Amino acid sequence: MSVPAAYLGIILIWSTTPLAIQWSTQGTGFAFAVFARMLIGFLLATLIVLVWRIGFPLHGRARRAYLLSGFSLFAAMALTYWGARHIHSGLVSVLFGLSPLMASVMAHLWLGEKSLGPRQIGGMLLALGGLAVIFLHGGTLGGPQAIAGLAALLAAVFIYSAGLVGLKRIGDDSPPLATTVGALGVALPLFAVLWWSAEGGALPATIPPRALAAIAYLGVFGSVIGFALYYYVIKHLDASRIALITLMTPVVALLLGHWLNGETVGLRLWTGTAMILGGLSLHQGAVLLRALRLRMASAAG
Repeated sequence: MSVPAAYLGIILIWSTTPLAIQWSTQGTGFAFAVFARMLIGFLLATLIVLVWRIGFPLHGRARRAYLLSGFSLFAAMALTYWGARHIHSGLVSVLFGLSPLMASVMAHLWLGEKSLGPRQIGGMLLALGGLAVIFLHGGTLGGPQAIAGLAALLAAVFIYSAGLVGLKRIGDDSPPLATTVGALGVALPLFAVLWWSAEGGALPATIPPRALAAIAYLGVFGSVIGFALYYYVIKHLDASRIALITLMTPVVALLLGHWLNGETVGLRLWTGTAMILGGLSLHQGAVLLRALRLRMASAAG
């Protein structure tokens, strides 16, 4: 598989995931929705690994990668599913767009990457200003608990970013699907405990067709295919460039929420989103410019 194809696949999946998460919880509990998604993903990924006879390494780095991926997956997704019920679906993608900022700070501290120059700091300040614009008007961004939902999503983004940089630090070379199975295997029991503690482990009396379709989509594409592509690009790109994916998805996610879910996207939300994306562009401008120069040099050669 080519890295650009995997990169594009992640963008498409992540653009549709926030709306699918919201739909999957409508008529079902959030804990059941995320547990069902992860169960489908784990079973499918395990089947693929067995049928295709993909190796499942158990050496030290692989075990550490499975544990880190599983725990960060559980914490980030539990917070995301809880918070997504209280805010517009597009905001999930907007907030995850902050991950390059968090990842760059963590990569600087943990990996020694030189990613905190004046341009990067200026981008962070601009994006944080956009986040403040969104938070200051949180009452119109979803339900009555919109601010709590925003805070939960922000915590999820922090955990997601830490997991990304942690995987780069471990440097595991296991097959992407093996990492997917390992991460889901670690996370699934935790999601089962969450479902039992939050909703008594009770199955919904009825599952609306749209919610059922959303759970299935997330289990197949959001969990197996999306995670496999994600772990694949982690091996081939640096942490800051991987996080650039989230620069491309927020606008698409906002528009999908507006067109398909009737969500109002007001001027203040667009302003905050534009500031965040502008800050991310400034923050990552040096990376993009360097990549463009390399491509031009390669084409000329």
